[in-house]
Amino acid sequence: MVQSTEPEPLLTVDDVHVYLDSAHVLQGTSLTLTQGVVGIVGRNGMGKTTLVRTIMGLTPARRGHIRFAGQDITNLRTHQIATRGIAYVPQGRAVFPSLSVHEHLKVAARGARAGGWTPDRVYDLFPRLAERRRFGGGSLSGGEQQMLAIGRALVTNPKLLVMDEPSEGLSPVILAHLIETCGVLINQQMHILIVEQNLHFVSSLVRDELLIMLSGRIANRVSGQVLLKDQALRERFLGVALGTGAGH
Repeated sequence: MVQSTEPEPLLTVDDVHVYLDSAHVLQGTSLTLTQGVVGIVGRNGMGKTTLVRTIMGLTPARRGHIRFAGQDITNLRTHQIATRGIAYVPQGRAVFPSLSVHEHLKVAARGARAGGWTPDRVYDLFPRLAERRRFGGGSLSGGEQQMLAIGRALVTNPKLLVMDEPSEGLSPVILAHLIETCGVLINQQMHILIVEQNLHFVSSLVRDELLIMLSGRIANRVSGQVLLKDQALRERFLGVALGTGAGH
């Protein structure tokens, strides 16, 4: 018998349904991540953030299954999911105003999985954080907070980095640095699931197809470059013209 050479998926979301109050937000969402980067785009309100929150155990699934590294993690507690190797960079960064940069990294590193990511390595990746290590999270710029949110996730030594709208509110200069940083992580074999509105940003990282989320499910797969060039397709799936929202 010839054995399959296809690698086993790192993450599988299989027919997941989620309700928020009476709203049926995820309506049979399914996707797989085997290696590299998966990007998800879609209009606001299509369920993208609910999906990543459900993967992280922050929002319960009513039906369906989520498997990570061969184990069922559906509706586990968030800390149990984190110890299995998924780290979350939430929309809005969620840094603590009163904790210093270094305290954020030290707290996140406590009890983390074994691996090469330490606060010092994060400082090598983000020299600006090293300069601001004694500053409180509330005194950082938006770009610095995003660096801190990524660094805080990395010191847990994850197998998978889940990022929700990482480009939100960033200047073009900081955005270019974020693209460069994500490129470094990808080259170091970090697996990333990224939810984004900025089509240019996510297309620069995802070399293959983007997943289009529509009405609580993955409705289509399309090349980011095709979306950038095809205004009719972009407006159909994202509801925006180039230069606004997902296309800016």
